[in-house]
Amino acid sequence: MTAVATAPSPLTRSAGGLRGRRVLPGFNLTLGYTLVYLSLIVLIPLSALVLKSLTLTWDQFWAAISSPRVLASYRLTFGASLIAALVNVFAGLLVAWVLVRYRFPGKRIVDALVDLPFALPTAVAGISLTALLAGNGWIGQYLEPLGIQLAFNPNGVVIALIFIGLPFVVRTVQPVLEDTERELEEAAMSLGATRWQTFAHVIFPAIAPALLTGFAMAFARAIGEYGSVIFIAGNMPMVSEITPLIIIGKLEQYDVAGATAVAVVMLVMSFFMLLVINSLQSWQRKRSGAA
Repeated sequence: MTAVATAPSPLTRSAGGLRGRRVLPGFNLTLGYTLVYLSLIVLIPLSALVLKSLTLTWDQFWAAISSPRVLASYRLTFGASLIAALVNVFAGLLVAWVLVRYRFPGKRIVDALVDLPFALPTAVAGISLTALLAGNGWIGQYLEPLGIQLAFNPNGVVIALIFIGLPFVVRTVQPVLEDTERELEEAAMSLGATRWQTFAHVIFPAIAPALLTGFAMAFARAIGEYGSVIFIAGNMPMVSEITPLIIIGKLEQYDVAGATAVAVVMLVMSFFMLLVINSLQSWQRKRSGAA
């Protein structure tokens, strides 16, 4: 018997052609566009920042970044950013939990209000918080006679940073909570686990990477925040002066090299913090995968 060669059907040819096609252009082209975009938007500006600071001698650089006023601004900026990010981790998780797990009247309005700090100009946010918390404000006029002052001191800085950082945690955790399997929670509770044990051993491991991501985003946003803080901080040197304000002040005095030196320190510290957090996220994913 002789074998009869069969030609591929049009359907087979069509399927083979679709396998060879890609929705996006090839790897080389997309990689080239990615590198060019990152270079123009990120690498070149940051390189210019570092190169400008190199025009200073080491003694000049050290004097610019280690003066008592600058060190006080570091402590306030990073300390307030850390406190605000930690508060937002708990508050953001609570808000995300309520939006995902409960139904109540006005839920869509509350969900939309979470994004308000994204759309609201930071200067408007600062003015609004000052109008509320100042000594003659709607809330501050009742708190100040009790000895509680929330505006024009570091407390105001923390409050402003909490306000602008909350949406990052909520919007990072919310979709992960929506995707968690309720069956695992029901199985744990049916085996006798308490609500706290169910949360600690079933829910929290699933949302921990998202919480770390939200914390990193809120922390990074708080470090560079300027508009909402300057109105409520008071901007008193050594007390409530943030590092971005130090940089603006040096630029206004035409000390560009000194401003870039302080900015480089902020850049290095922020990069280190993000590197640590990303390492923790990677470790958490590997641990979850091994489990």
